[in-house]
Amino acid sequence: MSKNPAGRKTSSALAQAKRTDRNRNILIQAVVAVVLIGLIAAIGIGIAVKKSDKDEAAADQGPTPSIAATASPSGITGSITDNGSIRIGKPDAKVTVRVVADLQCPACKAFEAANGQVLEDAVNSGTAAVEYNIISFLDRASGGAEYSSRAANASYCVAQADPAKYQTWLSTMYEQQPAEGTSGLTDDQLIEIAKSVGYTDEVSGCVRDRTYDKFVKAKTQEAFDGGIQSTPSVFVNGQQVNPSGLAQAIAAAAQ
Repeated sequence: MSKNPAGRKTSSALAQAKRTDRNRNILIQAVVAVVLIGLIAAIGIGIAVKKSDKDEAAADQGPTPSIAATASPSGITGSITDNGSIRIGKPDAKVTVRVVADLQCPACKAFEAANGQVLEDAVNSGTAAVEYNIISFLDRASGGAEYSSRAANASYCVAQADPAKYQTWLSTMYEQQPAEGTSGLTDDQLIEIAKSVGYTDEVSGCVRDRTYDKFVKAKTQEAFDGGIQSTPSVFVNGQQVNPSGLAQAIAAAAQ
């Protein structure tokens, strides 16, 4: 019986084609595996870097402001809370109001105009203590002059010098709030505002040196990490409230 050369060639070609397909599949699988390993490694590195950056920011807060534990004649004291808020009020106040604000924020200025006296009265009567959580996320609105950060730093400078004058200083700062898109108030102007409400040259060096700049940035990040999404954000005894109903919320919490 004669053999069929054409048949042998066809079988050989089919076998070669199968080997080629198999090799191609193995190569594709190998490439996919390498890509996946690379992606997993990249994600791992990204998470590690992000965590490292956060850890570094938390560790490098710079000097921490502090307020001497002395009361004014009315019994009002000041202190710095763990979240960086400036607490003004009597130690035994039943109600705690936390106000998260940026001194460049127009809505915060409107809030102060509507509620500043409410908060001062609550503090003076002993009804509430107010925690002013001044953050700085609007530096971009001052053309590179970082007004939000400088104003927040000044906030710690004056509170540390004399917490009894702090609420008056804050109200004056909002009254002179610069328009967004400008360079904001200069350091000299910040010092003059402080002097206008009774502070002395004691605060000048702190303002110009931006002593608490790193602390401001760290506490701003903490506020965002803690869920703050806008300013002003207002809380009464830990519960967020509508700023327009602040007086009623304080009265209800005091009962």
